[in-house]
Amino acid sequence: MRSIFSSATQEAERLHRLDTYFIIAALAVLLLVAALTVYYAIKYRDKGDGVEPEQTSSNLKLEAAMLVGPTLLVAAFFFLTIRTTQAILPPAGRLVPAVRIVGHQWWWEATYPGTNVVTANEIHLPVGQRLLIEGTSADVIHDWWLPAFGEKMDVIPGRLNHVWATIRAPGVYEGACNEFCGQQHAWMRIRVVAHTPADYARWLAAAGQPAAPPTGALAQAGGALFAHYACSSCHQIRGTAAHGHQGPDLTHFGSRRTMLAGLLENNPDNLSRWLTDPQAIKPGAHMPRFIFGRDSIRALTAYLTQLK
Repeated sequence: MRSIFSSATQEAERLHRLDTYFIIAALAVLLLVAALTVYYAIKYRDKGDGVEPEQTSSNLKLEAAMLVGPTLLVAAFFFLTIRTTQAILPPAGRLVPAVRIVGHQWWWEATYPGTNVVTANEIHLPVGQRLLIEGTSADVIHDWWLPAFGEKMDVIPGRLNHVWATIRAPGVYEGACNEFCGQQHAWMRIRVVAHTPADYARWLAAAGQPAAPPTGALAQAGGALFAHYACSSCHQIRGTAAHGHQGPDLTHFGSRRTMLAGLLENNPDNLSRWLTDPQAIKPGAHMPRFIFGRDSIRALTAYLTQLK
C-alpha cells in the first residue's frame, strides 16, 4: 500500500501540500519553543551566588508578538484549508457519478451509471478525467480510503457521499475499509486499476458483455451445478438465470486478480479451497458452506474460472 504522501490524484496532491505546510509550521514552532526553553534555562539558571534574576513585569512588544504571531498563523491555515476544501469537495447539486460504490460486509460493489457493468472489489477507472465517486452502504458504516487518492469517504446506509478523483497515471492503487465494520474488516481491501482512456473504454465494453457460455464438459457441469443450487439466488451472472444480489456479481469473476476482497490471489487452487469451506478461509463471511463432493468442487471451479 502506498504512503499517504505518495499522491496519485490531483485532489490528493492538494491535500498533501496542505499537510506539508502543517508539518513545516508545527516543526518550526517546536524548534522555536525548544530553543527558547534551552536558552532561558541556561541564561537564568541558579549560579549559586544568591542573586535573584531580574524580573520583568511587562513587555508590550513580546506580548504583541506572542498574540499576533499565532493569530497570523491560524489565519493563514484557515485560508489555505478553505481554499483546499473548495477545490476538492463535490459541488452542490445532483451529478451523475462515474462509479457508484456500495459497501457490504465484507466486500465492495461497483456499478457504472449508463452501463450494465457491475463488478466487485477490483474497480476500474480512467486517468486524466475528473471522476465523481459516489458511495453508500448496504449494511453498516464502512469507509472507502485509498491513501494515494487522499480523501476518505464514509459510506453510510441510506446516505450518498461523494469524492472527486482525478487520477494522474495508469497503475494499480490499493486501499482498504477505514471504519471498523465487523469480524472481517481487515480483509475488506480495495483495488483500483487505472487505465488510459482508450484501455478503459475497451475494458468497459468487455465488462458490459454477458458471461460467455462455458466450454468443456467439466465447466458445463459446473454451470449446471451453479444454477441448480442456491448459488444463483445470491450471485448474479449476466447472461444466465443467476440474478442474485446478496453476494458479488460473478459475470467476469475469472478476470479478477484477487478474490475475497483482496484476501487471496484468484486462482483455481484458492477458489477450490474457498468453495470447500468458506468459513475456514474467511470466518464470519456470509457465504454458506455447501457439502459439495470433490468432483462438484472441480466442476464449479472450472466454470467460475472461465468467467472472463
